[in-house]
Amino acid sequence: MNQEAQTISAPMDKNIVSFISYLKNEKQASSHTVNSYYLDIKQFIKLHFKKESSSYDWESVSIYDVRNYIVEAQGSECSKRSINRKLSSMRSFYKFMIRENMVAQNPFALVSSPKMSKNLPKYLSVNEVGKLFDSVDIYWKDMIAKEGAKSSASAVFSGKRDSAILELIYSCGARINEALGLNLQDVDTIGGFAKLRGKGKKERLCPLGRPAIKAVREYISLRKEWTSNSKPIAPLFINQEGGRLSARSFQRFFKVYLMAGGFDPSLTPHKLRHSFATHLLDAGADLRSVQELLGHANLSTTQIYTHISSEHMKSVYMKAHPRAK
Repeated sequence: MNQEAQTISAPMDKNIVSFISYLKNEKQASSHTVNSYYLDIKQFIKLHFKKESSSYDWESVSIYDVRNYIVEAQGSECSKRSINRKLSSMRSFYKFMIRENMVAQNPFALVSSPKMSKNLPKYLSVNEVGKLFDSVDIYWKDMIAKEGAKSSASAVFSGKRDSAILELIYSCGARINEALGLNLQDVDTIGGFAKLRGKGKKERLCPLGRPAIKAVREYISLRKEWTSNSKPIAPLFINQEGGRLSARSFQRFFKVYLMAGGFDPSLTPHKLRHSFATHLLDAGADLRSVQELLGHANLSTTQIYTHISSEHMKSVYMKAHPRAK
């Protein structure tokens, strides 16, 4: 039984039940998102109402109660990021209750979230991206030589598949789940496009560069040897049993490739998405186009990459200008 089923199966306040239904049906939120909202609401109940019940007086919560909640959350050593997420969950819950005439006001809307220090996303240089991609082939050739793979055929298959995934992520700026959620019908190697499904199940078309097209074609030609499922809705990226490759499995391989290439093994596939955005802006792409390619709902989310680009520009200036120092 998954965590959501364990936590949400118990009797609940009717307002919470309605909110969860709204998230699932109207917002088309993922089970992970629904469960996160529910757990945040449950923690507020624990800290404010002190005990679980089938009904809570949401109207009685005041701005002072919210401030006390923040203090208690800080006392339990919650990070600023966690507190901000919890406040956002409660704001959304109250906003929904106001819309449904369940309460008259939103006390969480009156309180500012703790200010976050801006941490710029890590990214790889163009040369580092190339070195990482090369490490896939190097690793599997080494495994074949050392007889560490199940077979040379399985090693070649895994190498071609993972090279295609990495090329696609970097070419499209895709999230790992977007890449691994692709079906055969979602990739057009002739037209050079991939149809990604992002957050909120929103779809977007992303162009594929020539290296990505080449890598995907080479992988698909091998895929036929591992599964007979070539239906349009069949998963594009499969494991060696023919099922859809999971993000967890790919991330394990990704760490191996990082170590093979001499990179920090704590880096994640998401760094390729950061690299995609940074490299486009460095090359002169406009912010609005990068927003569309990344699938960001708000331009402000994309703007963090302009700071990265500015830092890069400053670094280049300091190294190159004769009177910079």
